[in-house]
Amino acid sequence: MNLCQAVNSALHIAMRTDNTAVVFGEDVAFGGVFRCSVGLKDKFGQNRVFNTPLSEQGIVGFGIGVAVAGATAIAEIQFGDYIFPAYDQIVNEAAKYRYRSGGMFNCGALTLRATYGAVGHGGLYHSQSPEANFTHTPGIKARFICFFSCYKSDQSISYFPSVVKIKVVVPRGPMQAKGLLLACIRDPNPCIFFEPKILYRLATEDVPTGDYTLPLSEAEIVLEGSDVTIVSWGTQVHVAIEAAQIAKAKLRVSVEVIDLATINPWDEETIIKSVRKTGRLIVTHEAPITS
Repeated sequence: MNLCQAVNSALHIAMRTDNTAVVFGEDVAFGGVFRCSVGLKDKFGQNRVFNTPLSEQGIVGFGIGVAVAGATAIAEIQFGDYIFPAYDQIVNEAAKYRYRSGGMFNCGALTLRATYGAVGHGGLYHSQSPEANFTHTPGIKARFICFFSCYKSDQSISYFPSVVKIKVVVPRGPMQAKGLLLACIRDPNPCIFFEPKILYRLATEDVPTGDYTLPLSEAEIVLEGSDVTIVSWGTQVHVAIEAAQIAKAKLRVSVEVIDLATINPWDEETIIKSVRKTGRLIVTHEAPITS
């Protein structure tokens, strides 16, 4: 099963097991431009799988309303590059809805799917990786740890209080894509699920056809090592693994590669444990590091 098929399988299971679930976005009714929603409309009907106007702000705003009304909203942003018109809806509405209403309302049943990342001939509006914009936003749950001065001690920097619980998730392959997407859809908090479009057909592996979830906010050590820790997510995990193999063969350096998977809130326990062992940390990703 490739990554696209894994996403499609997860959507079918989500729709079958939750009668309130709806899937919507640009071109999703005919299967989507990447074909991730193929067969959904035929199986579940046009009232549960339908197209929207070309308005990302409208798509997210509608999704918030659907979730607040008690249904499960699965919205698709066709390209992550176009998620920015919906930025206000995400960080000022979805992220804060539960708290600004004093717990009277929430849109925890909202999942936003969006493609992301570099791909051949993608150009300006089809190659961006915007995940950092949602993890660095005031109001979205954030924790900060000192690695370099504290990694070998029990000392830690005090945490900023958790304000909201929007989760930002990026899978590296089909197995993770299916399990993490189902976990996002069923999580009681809003989730943004970024799908590496270059891996839709390139990444293939044996994936269970049945219903399963993978834990959110739990990193995975995909390659054990002792000299340096590399942390990454999505497509870049494969680059990190390749680099680690080259380092071992040519430099005799033992590299530990960790797939963060959920980048907000991130699994600090796994990362700190690894860095205490190796004493060195490299973080590599496709997202911009400056504005």
